[in-house]
Amino acid sequence: MPDASSVLLQRLQAAFDLIVPGADPVLRASDRADFQSNGALALGKQLGRPPRQVADDVVAAASLGDICALVEVSGPGFINLTLSDAFVAGQVAALSADERLGVAKVESPQTVVIDYSSPNVAKEMHVGHLRSTLIGDALARILDHLGHRVLRENHIGDWGTPFGMLIEHLIDEGGSADANSFSVRDLNDFYAQARQIFDTDPSFAERCRRRVVLLQNGDAETLGLWEIFVAESLRHIKEVYEMLGVLLTDDDVVGESFYNPLLPVVVDELGAQGLLVEDEGALCVFPAGFVNRQGDPLPLIVRKSDQGYGYPATDLACIRDRTGRRGATAVVYVVGAEQALHFRLVFAVAALAGYLPDPSTAVHVGFGLVLGSDGKKLASRSGGSDRLIDLLAESVDRAKDKMSERPSELSPERQAEVAKALGLGAVKYADLSTERARDYVFDWDRMLAVEGDTGPYLQYAHARVRSIFRRGEVSPPVPGGVPGLGEPAERALAMQILGFPAAVEEAALTYSPSKLCTYLFDLASTFSTFYESCRVLVEDEAVRTARLGLADLTARVLEQGLSLLGIEAPDQM
Repeated sequence: MPDASSVLLQRLQAAFDLIVPGADPVLRASDRADFQSNGALALGKQLGRPPRQVADDVVAAASLGDICALVEVSGPGFINLTLSDAFVAGQVAALSADERLGVAKVESPQTVVIDYSSPNVAKEMHVGHLRSTLIGDALARILDHLGHRVLRENHIGDWGTPFGMLIEHLIDEGGSADANSFSVRDLNDFYAQARQIFDTDPSFAERCRRRVVLLQNGDAETLGLWEIFVAESLRHIKEVYEMLGVLLTDDDVVGESFYNPLLPVVVDELGAQGLLVEDEGALCVFPAGFVNRQGDPLPLIVRKSDQGYGYPATDLACIRDRTGRRGATAVVYVVGAEQALHFRLVFAVAALAGYLPDPSTAVHVGFGLVLGSDGKKLASRSGGSDRLIDLLAESVDRAKDKMSERPSELSPERQAEVAKALGLGAVKYADLSTERARDYVFDWDRMLAVEGDTGPYLQYAHARVRSIFRRGEVSPPVPGGVPGLGEPAERALAMQILGFPAAVEEAALTYSPSKLCTYLFDLASTFSTFYESCRVLVEDEAVRTARLGLADLTARVLEQGLSLLGIEAPDQM
């Protein structure tokens, strides 16, 4: 079903087209009315006419009588539009009757590969993996809900220099025979030792680089040790994903190693197209428009001087595979903002090579850092651990402690389940509600608060709505009933509910789950005002039914919206 703003926009667009075809009505939500159209201002300037006259012409030509109670031109040419209660009520009834709550599937679905999480093998997942995992998972859920064919890819770091370091150090220590006994925590410590030697011993560093080349060339001993490291790491990664409740599975793992056979192919294809330039023994592409601070052309190094390959070659092979073999029309990389230049270079070279044929697109969904209370990148916490699985467990424990402060009718088993939903929801929402380009401070007290813009606040809001039906011993009305909008708080809640489809679509369009978070917080806040202003369980049957319908619809939208973020909404807490 088209939402209220879409219906209004279509009518306005028809009126604007009569003046200048294709002119933008510039429709926005407004504090003065339900909506405001500012398009007459730009159109007046274009036509050399007073914008207010243009606005008057638009209003005269628009067919709005059946959907608007008031249309007025104000100021220099703003068009203020107030929807009629009958139209709003009809829209709410239609949304209520729709299992998808008004969120239509896209007319032209794409095949979207989402590259997210991407932990490194042989090291435990840490706080730094949180944002990519959560943002990517939310986007996968949202895009799938809109009808796109979503292919999740976990591009794990299972190749390259780190493995040269690990394997060479293991051989030096004479422990290759005991490699099968390593746990991922052993690997963490072992990697730290290898890194320290790598940074201080040039001869060891050189041996590590040669070991990487052996790995890339399929040396049997090197591959055997590599497989042991990878298997143990994947076991740990799966444990974290299952606890976090994200969609990634073993089937979604496509590591750097997968693309190793394609790297020479990429070099051959770029060479055949005349794109490669040899520079100090390395093979590079110099895409137009990229320069360094000195103004010199900036290269993408496809093959290094030692004949090895780095991230650029692998990322080019990824795009080649994803648009080719997997048929992707959109490739989305959920990777930290600090990699912006790298991806701009890779996308430019991929386009030159024909790996991004029209209409395929590649998008870098960058994000900021998770900070500690000192404002610095959160790597470890005083007296604590930066292991992601420890952080998640701590969040659940803290939620359990908070729940114990309140009386509860839940069984101990159900309390434990709700504590897990609260703890994980707090971490997820704190991350996702932050506009992704921004950094945010990891603050337990703020995350777990049941007031303010937090996950627990929304979860409690949903449970609060459901408690109305338990307390009144009533069932939700049959979906599709027309609500009464006699009170301002009823109408405000109805208008807020109608914004759900647009919020989901905006989150997808901008690759920003924070857009949906903002909407859900506003919805919960609007419901709180409604609940304080309008008694729901009144004696008047018509009023009670209408208000129960609004309450039920609020709960359904909250549950669906939180689900799209990967957050559980318990009915009782």
